[in-house]
Amino acid sequence: MERLQVILAGLGVRGRHWAEVLRRSPRCEVVAYVDPNPAARQRMNEQFGERPGFTTPEEALQAMPTVGAIILANPPIGRKTQIQAAAERHIPMLVEKPLALSVAEAAEMVRIAEQHQTALMVGLNFRYLAVTKAARELLAHSTIGQPEFARFTYERYRDGNRPDLNKYPLKMDQPMLWEQSIHHFDLMRFVYGAEPVLVQCQTWNPSWSMYESDANVAALFTFSNGMIVNYQGTWQSGWSEPHFEWRTDCTGGVIIQKEQFGALHTAAQADKTLTPIELPPHELWITETQGLLDAFVSAVLDHKPLECSGRDHVQSLAMVEACVISSRESRSVSIADVLPQDTM
Repeated sequence: MERLQVILAGLGVRGRHWAEVLRRSPRCEVVAYVDPNPAARQRMNEQFGERPGFTTPEEALQAMPTVGAIILANPPIGRKTQIQAAAERHIPMLVEKPLALSVAEAAEMVRIAEQHQTALMVGLNFRYLAVTKAARELLAHSTIGQPEFARFTYERYRDGNRPDLNKYPLKMDQPMLWEQSIHHFDLMRFVYGAEPVLVQCQTWNPSWSMYESDANVAALFTFSNGMIVNYQGTWQSGWSEPHFEWRTDCTGGVIIQKEQFGALHTAAQADKTLTPIELPPHELWITETQGLLDAFVSAVLDHKPLECSGRDHVQSLAMVEACVISSRESRSVSIADVLPQDTM
């Protein structure tokens, strides 16, 4: 069996998830670690086996120009030169979301990869959750009819000072939108199979927030199929217990997801109780990442269609940027007005 040699760049919390998934994969082999922190590289050597270490992706790519792929699990800052270095060597890339912190910058990275005919996949691992696939299947084939409106609620007290969490969101602009809501917006597009056309949004920061920029988001999206989605998300809830609920109301019933990684239910309009949907076991942060990696490897080694492409990801990033504009200017924003012409 052909094995894909992979450079793993970014050895923080998410990087360690990737290292574990790569170790379990029969089709991948990690050949180098990249991180500016020598302690992070040493920790990875001790936990997952010794590999050559580099401080930047560019340095690693120059030393290993024929490597099979690179995974960028590093912060979404200064990635353009990293994308350029990989694309010029035709090295496929799997990049953690968000690809960049602006639609324009992300679109430029996509253009670079496409000009060099190099695969650029974005790590939208929530698409590979069993609960996500089941919800999508229900809407496609169930008897509860067509979706018409939804409410998506995500409430969390995210302690950004915890040692096991990345620190850069504490100071970034609109951390909830760029780091968390991007997942939720992408799920809406994926599950409903429709594109957003308009948003009205307000963001703000509660008085107790440890984040420099807004940690709260309230948005109302209109989609191309007429769907209306009411979204509320926070990283600075007033209660430490997390709460998640994604309810989709259809012409003949509802679909309700009660937990971020599972607990899917459905009911016909006249039902008195919800019916749970059976889902397979889930290993937190591992199972869905395995699905993401499998899709990437299939595209690179088996020449299957690329999922979660950089070009597709720009559509989800446009939802984020439209929210930022809407909140700042107190107006509704057309998603098309945010997208570069060559990505529409």
